[in-house]
Amino acid sequence: MASGVKLISAGVKALLVDPGVRAELAKHADRVEAAAIAGAPVDTGAYRDSIHRVSATTDRAVERVVAGTDHGLVVEAKTGNLARALGAA
Repeated sequence: MASGVKLISAGVKALLVDPGVRAELAKHADRVEAAAIAGAPVDTGAYRDSIHRVSATTDRAVERVVAGTDHGLVVEAKTGNLARALGAA
């Protein structure tokens, strides 16, 4: 078993917001977005057309795939589309 591992806080913080890390996260989020759009239930198309990726930064790079319609939460509760897309991607 390894011992003596010491993480350097400044280095870890820099890694969490590194452009390369963000690019990798965005690549995965794009796959989730594509799977969510492909699997979206379609009545009017508003839910499917509102699915998109959102980039943010907290203390780290963050990528989210969201549905921007008012009824998106209802659709997710009934179908689990975004959760399934995350698992599929």
